[in-house]
Amino acid sequence: MKRFTKSLRSAVANGDWYVALATALTLPDLCGRLVDPALPSGKRYPEWFRVWMEPHYTRLLPRIGLHTFLTGDDCYALRCSYLHEGGGDIVQQRARKVLDDFHFIYPLGNNNRVHLNRMGNTLQLQVDIFCIEMADAVDAWSASVEGDAAIQARMKSMLVIHSHVPGLEFL
Repeated sequence: MKRFTKSLRSAVANGDWYVALATALTLPDLCGRLVDPALPSGKRYPEWFRVWMEPHYTRLLPRIGLHTFLTGDDCYALRCSYLHEGGGDIVQQRARKVLDDFHFIYPLGNNNRVHLNRMGNTLQLQVDIFCIEMADAVDAWSASVEGDAAIQARMKSMLVIHSHVPGLEFL
C-alpha cells in the first residue's frame, strides 16, 4: 500500500489536487477489498472509513455533543460522484446520509486552514489536509494488517507499475 500512499503524498506535494483527491477517495475501496473481497463496494468502503477516518472527522461540540462531520456513507457518495462523473454533487447518491454538498478548499498558506467547516449541509474540507489524513489512515491500517496472511496475499496481487529497468519498481 506504500506505493499508493507515496503517490498520494507526491500529488499533494506537487499541488495536483484533482489527482490527489481521486487517489484519496479510491484508497478506502482498495483497503476494504483487501479485507473482504466478497463484500460489495457500497458496504466495505463506509465500514473501512468508519474505523480508520471517521475519528478524524468526529468532534465533541459544546451544546451538541459528539458530532461526526464526515461519515463513511457521505464520503462514499462523494467518491461515487467524483470518480464516476467528475462531480461533487452527492444529492443524487443514495449512499449519502447527512450532507448535501462538499467544498474542497485549496491550501491557504501561512498556517491558515479551512477544514471541517460546516455551513448548513455543506462541508468545507481543505484538500491537502483531507488527502494527507487519508494517506496516514491507510498507512496505519496497512501496518495493522501486516500479520494477516490472507490480506498480505491479496495485497501482492495489486497493480504494480514496472520500471523499464528490470528489478527497479516504484515504491
